[in-house]
Amino acid sequence: MKIALVVFNGITFLDLIGFYDVIYRLNLFEQAKGTTWDFCGLQDEITDELGLVIKVNKVKPDLSEYDMLFVPGGMGTRQLRFDEEFITWLKGAQGAQHVISVCTGALLLGAAGFLEGKRATTNPSAYELLEPYCKEVIKSRIVKDGNVITGGGVSTSIDLALYIVGLLVSGEAVHIIKKQIDYPYETEGIVEV
Repeated sequence: MKIALVVFNGITFLDLIGFYDVIYRLNLFEQAKGTTWDFCGLQDEITDELGLVIKVNKVKPDLSEYDMLFVPGGMGTRQLRFDEEFITWLKGAQGAQHVISVCTGALLLGAAGFLEGKRATTNPSAYELLEPYCKEVIKSRIVKDGNVITGGGVSTSIDLALYIVGLLVSGEAVHIIKKQIDYPYETEGIVEV
């Protein structure tokens, strides 16, 4: 599996790293050996909403080459959803097997058309902003509608990645990873449509 981790200026870094720290562990399990990922963006460096600068290892790659698209959130999503270049680039992932967002990354998925006719969630502070993009906003922690999986607020990034590990590998794999990262919590509020 090849994963595109989308990054942009104004990202909430925990949205990205919470997901990444769990999902890279897919390679520990036989069913997901060979999983790769790239940090994908429109420029070679991005700055998060607090000023942290990170390097992008794939600048404007063809997103149709990825099996999974992951879009984090952050204050930058509010304006980025109107950025024609970015949204057109994101649409390149229309054929992805798994389309995933956490927090206000759902606004970017919505602007790119991924949420049309779907139920979705986002950060509770952005429910109203998400409404025009989807069939229904579900006020829950994780919503799976077909191949699209959306997560709620920032800390949901860890729960979301664990949920995906459960889908792709097993519940036992989730248990092993939770032990590795000393994560004692059980995810609540999962809606599968």
